[in-house]
Amino acid sequence: MLLAQFQAVGRDLFAKGMISSNNGSMSIRSGDKLVITRRGSMLNNLGEQDIIETGINKNDRATPLAPTELAVHRSIYRLTPALAVIHAHPPHAIALSLTERKIVPNDVEGSSLLPNIPVIMPRETARPLELADDIAESLKSNRIIMVSGHGCFAVGQLLDEAFYCATSFEESCRIICLLKSLGVKTALKA
Repeated sequence: MLLAQFQAVGRDLFAKGMISSNNGSMSIRSGDKLVITRRGSMLNNLGEQDIIETGINKNDRATPLAPTELAVHRSIYRLTPALAVIHAHPPHAIALSLTERKIVPNDVEGSSLLPNIPVIMPRETARPLELADDIAESLKSNRIIMVSGHGCFAVGQLLDEAFYCATSFEESCRIICLLKSLGVKTALKA
């Protein structure tokens, strides 16, 4: 059952262009543990060996198999009420994160679901795992955040909820990019 959830969301993330073959990660919280996709797994083709369980607060034998974003997933579970996390690399959102400090959707669905998405700027050579607490702090009041030039972290109570948030965000970013390509800064209001 759990594997089937990860498989369905992983396939959909790939089909929507939110990840490439071997990037991104997903997890769910289970008490003081988290179930997370293995480092280097292909989210669109997950098998039982691609899902591991490790501690939220401490390392165990499975920890070396976890993705590089494990510290971020752990921090999110320690600091927020989230029960599911998706980390993806949506291309339009990444492009906007390189020029914007916050992304403000201007389509109806995006602006009602995600009114302002913060873009976290890495310090000099910082990697997402070094920003774990900053990302988690931002997710206390946001359903999704962007790490500039890297990717998004979306939270929910279920993987499906985090998926909906991430894909809605990328759709809004696609619309912003299309408007910019037309030379329009913001959409006209009715």
